Amino acid sequence: MLRVGLTGNIGSGKSTVAAIFSALGVPVYHTDDESKKFLLQEPVLREVASLFGQSILSESGMIKRRALASIVFNDEAAMQSLNDILHPLVKQDARKWNEQHSAYPYVIHEAAIIFECGFRPEYDRVIYVTCPQETAILRVMNRDGASREEVLRRLRFQWEEEKKTGLCDYILRNDGTVFLTPQVMEVHERLMNISR
Repeated sequence: MLRVGLTGNIGSGKSTVAAIFSALGVPVYHTDDESKKFLLQEPVLREVASLFGQSILSESGMIKRRALASIVFNDEAAMQSLNDILHPLVKQDARKWNEQHSAYPYVIHEAAIIFECGFRPEYDRVIYVTCPQETAILRVMNRDGASREEVLRRLRFQWEEEKKTGLCDYILRNDGTVFLTPQVMEVHERLMNISR
């Protein structure tokens, strides 16, 4: 079984690409969604609250993700501290998930920061979704109701696109100039051939 990373900067369209792979019958692990689940677990919740303060907790004792995001996306050290808690848990969970799906020719892990967090060795191949930064910014503003400044702050924690594309095996263009599905189909065929 091939382990394939699917990455791209915020707003590039990773989720759209992941949905196409999923429709093709390929199991997809959504790293961001899984990491959010850990924030609901009591030991993790307590550790994060003790690190960032009670102001990030709702009246019911749950983490207010927007409050947490406003801290970590404005402070590199805070972001690193949160990553130090969550990334080992996600890595372990992803490896267990891989074992559960080992009968498939390949699996996809959708993750925004594969390179930034040193996760590249976890994957046999990496797919990068590219689009112009301005397009990505507008997508995120519309999707999340975020301001331009908020999106730019999030982008600060991701490597420049040029730095990442050279480290990837496949590049998918999601800029509206070419259809996305045929590009995904081509990569799917290549991965199926490699895994045979």
